[in-house]
Amino acid sequence: MPSVAPITVVLVHRNSVESIRLTLNAFRGQTVATELLVVDSGSEHDIESSLRSLVEADELIAVGHNVGFGPGANVGLRRWLRESTGEWCAIAPHDALPDPDTLEKILDAVKERPFVGLVSADVGDPGRPIIEPFLGPIDAPATGTGGLEFADYPHGTLMLVRRRCIEEVGLFDERYFAYCEEAELALRARAAGWQSGIVRGAMVHNPGMSTNVERVAYLQHRNTLLMLREHFGRWNAWFRLGMALIQLPIGLVYPRARGLHWSPTGRLKGIRDFVRGRYGPPARDVRGA
Repeated sequence: MPSVAPITVVLVHRNSVESIRLTLNAFRGQTVATELLVVDSGSEHDIESSLRSLVEADELIAVGHNVGFGPGANVGLRRWLRESTGEWCAIAPHDALPDPDTLEKILDAVKERPFVGLVSADVGDPGRPIIEPFLGPIDAPATGTGGLEFADYPHGTLMLVRRRCIEEVGLFDERYFAYCEEAELALRARAAGWQSGIVRGAMVHNPGMSTNVERVAYLQHRNTLLMLREHFGRWNAWFRLGMALIQLPIGLVYPRARGLHWSPTGRLKGIRDFVRGRYGPPARDVRGA
């Protein structure tokens, strides 16, 4: 039986050695062979030094400053495209914990589906990720309980990209910094004829969400508006902007309507920077930037 080339796994890390220690072990323990590549996105000096004790020299790329998740993943993807011949590359943050057979299940689900360009593990969420042209990324009811389920975009917790897809449509748009970059990539892939999906039962445990709610709200709102304008038109973006403003007083009066990442200041600053055309890292006045 011919040997199967290891799958490259790009892990984007910042300031969390204990988390990435567990994640490295989880990917090293996969039932398929892996080659790990850690992109350190500007960790503090002592943390970066500790990280170097966990990986070989050729498994680490230290960027030197915080470039964000999408741009950090691009650093690893460029190395993979240049130096590897593998068909698939996995991407995850430093605290994603897949089950031992997760990568094997994903690869098995797509091996006879040549038009799947982006696919992700199952985060345990019963919803199916879709992109609503006037609202952006939202969840819809799932259409299946096992195997590959088609979706508008993959979960960013652990996603795989096919070489031919990335070579055709390009890498993550670095204006997004973090949040919505996987949805925007999936829109470009779909326009080029590629499909996206989730493999149910290929489990990955959710990484810890940033505790800085203002920063999350800022990036989610700014980037959603950017994506809607670029892919669906300015009126779609302005509709979503209006909805975001209408939701502010409702959320202030009715706490149950606030949603998961409620931050009026983060939302307003995200809208402000969308109008200004300011993208990339969060503005300096955003808490946690």
